Amino acid sequence: MKSIIPYPVSYLVSKLIFTIAFFRTPLKVYGRENIPKGSVVICSNHAHGNDPFYIVYSFPFWDKIRIMAKEEIRHMPVVGRLLDFLGIAIWVKRGQSDLGAMKLSMKTLKKGEKLLIFPEGTRHDELGEGKTGAALMAIRAKVPVLPVYVAPERKHFHRVKVYFGKPFMPFTEDRKPTAEDYQKATEDIMAHIAAIRDSREEMEAQCRK
Repeated sequence: MKSIIPYPVSYLVSKLIFTIAFFRTPLKVYGRENIPKGSVVICSNHAHGNDPFYIVYSFPFWDKIRIMAKEEIRHMPVVGRLLDFLGIAIWVKRGQSDLGAMKLSMKTLKKGEKLLIFPEGTRHDELGEGKTGAALMAIRAKVPVLPVYVAPERKHFHRVKVYFGKPFMPFTEDRKPTAEDYQKATEDIMAHIAAIRDSREEMEAQCRK
């Protein structure tokens, strides 16, 4: 659904509603300087249903992000309504090849916008195995991947920490990629997310300097 409210306004209003609904204080973001301008496929771990909001609200309000999200989420009372209010969700029908969602996602990247995909496809307490969809999008659109790690810890009235790694090109060879290339790129994406997870203390220490 396309929001009739300008994105910066819906961003600020929904962020306030989200903060109240989930008892969260403002986010703590590390590595924000790694966010590139223009098109990028944002790839993150996925431990909780409200993770998309922590990532979206880690970006400035003028930097609109589209999210590939399961159609079932649309019916969730808070998360689904907020995503529709923001007008940023690309709803994907689970268990089938949703060509419409794929085309809209590719169009998003070709327009110079950012696209958020959770490579695991579903929630995991720890990092799970990635699926090739995110790598396929980035490679076909010839845009970089921005790896992100959202700390899974959740406490009322405590900040949720979001860490941005450095963007990278998942495929650089001058030839048509194969199924093996997509699989290798997917493994690289998950490895970059894991590397951010394992270097969180270093990133926090660097921020304190």
